[in-house]
Formats: sequence, C-alpha cells, structure tokens
Amino acid sequence: MKSLLIKDTTRDERFEIVREALGNDCDCEGIDFSDMYDDYIDGKKELADIHREFSQKHAGTIVSGNDNRPSSGCAMR
Repeated sequence: MKSLLIKDTTRDERFEIVREALGNDCDCEGIDFSDMYDDYIDGKKELADIHREFSQKHAGTIVSGNDNRPSSGCAMR
C-alpha cells in the first residue's frame, strides 16, 4: 500500500484518496466530509490529525441513520 502522507502524495492523488474513501455510503448527519478533508487535500494537515481532531470534537455525538441514537462514528469504508 502506498503511503498516504502529504510528503509522499500529490494534491491530485490526495483528492482521489479522499474521493475513493468517502464514496457515497456515509449518511452521518451534520458533517460535510468533503469539506472536512480540504486541509489534507491542500497539504496542510495529515489524515491522522484530521481524524484525531474530529474524534475529539464529535465523539459520541454523531447520529447515524434515522434512529436518533448517538453513535461512536460513521460507517465510512
């Protein structure tokens, strides 16, 4: 597997990495995942940093589907 680090990828490659990872399968409420990864695509933040910040901000507060129960995250593939 190729490295996903900013130093090892081009902007176009990072865009494709995000596009492929998100697909159309995520239905979490209140989160615009395409905007969430802009800093990675633009080479400003690593994926690990974005994920850590997201977890710290939203842990236990995301509602998945229509059941109105807090979940531990999104079923992203």
